[in-house]
Amino acid sequence: MTEVVEKGLKKFGVTLSKPVLAIITLVFGLIVIFVPWSLNLIVGIYLIVQGILLLTEYYELQSRPTSKA
Repeated sequence: MTEVVEKGLKKFGVTLSKPVLAIITLVFGLIVIFVPWSLNLIVGIYLIVQGILLLTEYYELQSRPTSKA
């Protein structure tokens, strides 16, 4: 039972950030295409958001107890 829960949590952690990152990437890409002077700002914001998502996922994985098999 605990293996099923752990697999579900791992899947939730990974699949939650990837769609968010994909949507953010699409929105920023469209903004850069239609407003090219905003490239520096968009790249900076994108890198900050991606860093936050990666740190959140890292700390989420670190906070889970490890199972000893």
